[in-house]
Amino acid sequence: MTLAALALQFLLCAVLIAGAGYVLCQSADRIAKATGLTGGWIGLALLATVTSLPELASGISAVTVMDAPNLAVGNALGACVFNLVFLVVIDALQRREPIYCRASSAHLLSAAFGVVMLGFVALSLLSPERAPGLLHLGLYSPALLALYLLALRSVFAHEQALRPPHDAQADPGPAPAMTREWRRFGLAAVVVVTAGSWLPFLADQLATVMGWSRSFVGTLFMALVTTLPEIAVTLSALRLRALDMAIGNLLGSNLFNVSILAIDDIFYMRGPLLADASPVHAGTAVAAVVMSGLVMIGLVMRPQGRALRLLSWISVGLLATYLLNAVLVFLHGGA
Repeated sequence: MTLAALALQFLLCAVLIAGAGYVLCQSADRIAKATGLTGGWIGLALLATVTSLPELASGISAVTVMDAPNLAVGNALGACVFNLVFLVVIDALQRREPIYCRASSAHLLSAAFGVVMLGFVALSLLSPERAPGLLHLGLYSPALLALYLLALRSVFAHEQALRPPHDAQADPGPAPAMTREWRRFGLAAVVVVTAGSWLPFLADQLATVMGWSRSFVGTLFMALVTTLPEIAVTLSALRLRALDMAIGNLLGSNLFNVSILAIDDIFYMRGPLLADASPVHAGTAVAAVVMSGLVMIGLVMRPQGRALRLLSWISVGLLATYLLNAVLVFLHGGA
């Protein structure tokens, strides 16, 4: 396939994802208001799951069809890093003040669970020969799935506890209207998942033409294209002035992306997935931990100042960590 044909297909997928992402956010915002759920939790649980399904599809394809564990691991962890660096873009778009000044403190819990899950992955990557396993699975897999479910439950309970008493009840509205919103959400989700799932195949073809390593492709290039749904939905949420939904979508996508490694491990029959992955991915996991820590600092300290009148110092740290990780993966990515 020629570069022009690949570029055209990329453009078509991007347009479909952008349009459907806006519809997703509109419906999610109305569902949140009607059900009494917070925008942050809707972004964390509902939008993040939908927008991360391309990463799930590409990860399963990488370990079953392509037999490429580095592609699967790099895609999942690279998507985490890219989601966190996209907070820099959100920060730059919010001209009045840094995003951490108005973001809900409930995001602290999501980021903290992300740090714990990423820590499990980094430890498993750094000591694969000593990591315990069960059949062909690593014991980190059930731990990651359990932590993901616990994170959803804990964030929901925490956000409900933070809400004022008079906001506890919501008017669900007419049943036909809610049914219509769920139908619109479902149709938009199908478009996002279909277009997003095609992106990894285009990325793999382009990588083959360019001669890039699979660790590099998975961590940087494929992670970028499979996070296009997250980008589209996040920007749409900002257009609706739903900042917490935008941040919740990115942090929730990270939780889901790490749990994808456990699902990929189930489909990878040659042994524990992380045991066959390059140790360079541990650096990506550590970079994601550092970036999550910076986000947590921002949510606690609520920085007011901006560097060069454009970004908060938290965003400068996020961008620097991302670039450092990109250089390390490019130089030491291996096969």
